[in-house]
Amino acid sequence: MKQELTYALITPYSLLKSRTGGIICRLLSLSDLELVGARMYTPSDKFLDEYIKTIEAQKMKAVWKKVMIDYVNNMLRKNNKLGMTNRAMLLLFEGKNAVNILHNKVIGSASDPLRGDTIRGTFGDTIVSEDGKVDYFEPAVLTSADKATNIKQLKLFAKYSLSDGGILENVVDFGKNRKPETSLIILKPFEKHDPRAGNIISMFSRTGFYIVGIKLLDLSTKQAEEFYGPVKDFFNSSFDDKFKPELVEKLKASLKQEDFTSFELTDELLNNMAAQMKKPKVNGEFNSILQYMTGSEPSPFAETKKTSDGKHTICIAILYQGINTIKTIRELLGATDPRKAKYSSIRRFYALDIRKNAVHASDSTNSVIRERKIIGFNKETKTCDIKQIINRYIKKSGSS
Repeated sequence: MKQELTYALITPYSLLKSRTGGIICRLLSLSDLELVGARMYTPSDKFLDEYIKTIEAQKMKAVWKKVMIDYVNNMLRKNNKLGMTNRAMLLLFEGKNAVNILHNKVIGSASDPLRGDTIRGTFGDTIVSEDGKVDYFEPAVLTSADKATNIKQLKLFAKYSLSDGGILENVVDFGKNRKPETSLIILKPFEKHDPRAGNIISMFSRTGFYIVGIKLLDLSTKQAEEFYGPVKDFFNSSFDDKFKPELVEKLKASLKQEDFTSFELTDELLNNMAAQMKKPKVNGEFNSILQYMTGSEPSPFAETKKTSDGKHTICIAILYQGINTIKTIRELLGATDPRKAKYSSIRRFYALDIRKNAVHASDSTNSVIRERKIIGFNKETKTCDIKQIINRYIKKSGSS
């Protein structure tokens, strides 16, 4: 069976109600499909008019066709029924029989009775009166029901990826005299079906901040070296406090005085020996971060080399916008060392150690600017990863 590419579009209402994390958790863990792309959209009327035409062409009951079209018109347009921002999150999934699996087994049919084993069953609502009229409908997630429609709708997401998608920093109205901040967070590498990414996003929803950008990262060694350059500088400047005492203790434990009869192993000598280890120790600690973030051995030639052991990890970069976001998010994350983090913090629950501490968050507005530039997380003008992924699939499948 051939590989298929399909999509899940988390609706503006689901984003507004902070159901995003729970939905992502289900999308990642309920199938073997692989998440291969992510992007925010604010669909234009032009986009939605074309999207509706793909629904009109589908083979489905007239009542449900009308329900879906009414939903798109009422809830996805910029001027919508609830007066909310029409931010929507597109997630691309790839795998065998992907269209059928995502629609029927993971997201669920729009017309299913109340049930909790699908995304729509848990996060959506459908209320049908006794006469068969649909009184209320919120699907939580939109997706394609068949392969032909899937191709048409993917083409639309590619076509409008630059005009309607990307960084949405000028979409949310924060009111006069309120200056919002944008904070960058990176969910550090996790296995492709690990639901923790969704759980962490759910914890971030406590802040009430708005997701205005999302992107999958596959960092090269060169990018990681530049991104974490300040960390290496910190390791060098804090060596005496952070690493040296531990090295001295290890030297004491491994070197026995009776083996050195001609001189004494004094504290001064042990400290001098530890000082000689500064460069290899700092480089070793820094390289372990690079390997963790990229999945490859640090090397001057390792631009894009990844591990080949069958394990594929991904990082998710997210931009949150709100008032005082940088400080608030870092407080919610907790201490770098999870053992010292507060019980209500993200790192207390999801971090393993100082290095594998679950999430990176920028510490200042200058850091946000620097880090976004390194990972290419600014407004694109010519192309974007989503457009490239979809166009490659369309060409490969012969559906262009």
